[in-house]
Amino acid sequence: MRIDIDAVTDILVEAAIQDILPRFQTLQSHEVQEKKSGELVTVADVTAEKRISRRLLDLLPGSKVVGEEAVAADPRVLDRLVDPEPIWIVDPVDGTSNFAAGRPVFAVMAALIRDGETLAGWIHDPVNGRTATAERGGGAWLGGERLQVAPGGSPEEMRGTLHAGTFAPPDMVRRVQARRHKVGAIRSLRCAGHEYLRLASGEVHFSLFTKLMPWDHVPGTLIEREAGGVARTLDAAPYTARSHRAPGLLIAPDEASWEALRDALFGTSEAA
Repeated sequence: MRIDIDAVTDILVEAAIQDILPRFQTLQSHEVQEKKSGELVTVADVTAEKRISRRLLDLLPGSKVVGEEAVAADPRVLDRLVDPEPIWIVDPVDGTSNFAAGRPVFAVMAALIRDGETLAGWIHDPVNGRTATAERGGGAWLGGERLQVAPGGSPEEMRGTLHAGTFAPPDMVRRVQARRHKVGAIRSLRCAGHEYLRLASGEVHFSLFTKLMPWDHVPGTLIEREAGGVARTLDAAPYTARSHRAPGLLIAPDEASWEALRDALFGTSEAA
């Protein structure tokens, strides 16, 4: 199956220009809602997802879409992940809380999977006009520059983010907080797309995520792997679109660093 990387990029850019950027820092109160505790949705999320979904279905007839807002409206949409047809995964505005607050750290993300395997991924940064892309086996790219993760090292030498708060089980929160001094933890950007951009470009070494919905991680984990890194759930399984019920996801520069980071954060036993 041929994947037109540039055509998908154009679709994400179009949605950013038409539906998202005109509403950035101009949202009215009635255009922002809380869909469930701690999670916001804006009119930009909804309109951008509709545009992206329609365009992607036209681009690849016979495919299906799993979008964040479609799942919020009907959780049964998530069941499409087990279907054999090509599936587009869409996050129209990743980092909605930043977007709604007028902070310029948000992204538009998409991925294409088939039979659970990720074939391609896109992360578009509307504010800075840049898009990271990856096709399985073809490397990860930001514009014309090939992405490469940072070299590994000891846990205390590596820098990264620990997303173990609102959406993590209480016992995991306690374990991570008790051991965070063993790694070079830095402040989160509150946007998975931007975390993956700095991971794949070598700006930071690692991230631990505990909310694993596919639209947040399928594009970025492929880009990370194609940039030379490792993306595994805490039971050491490769992350896929069907891993959203796993206890956590750890991103690292290489296998040795992944093992060292998991051991530093959770000890030698498996971390679930």
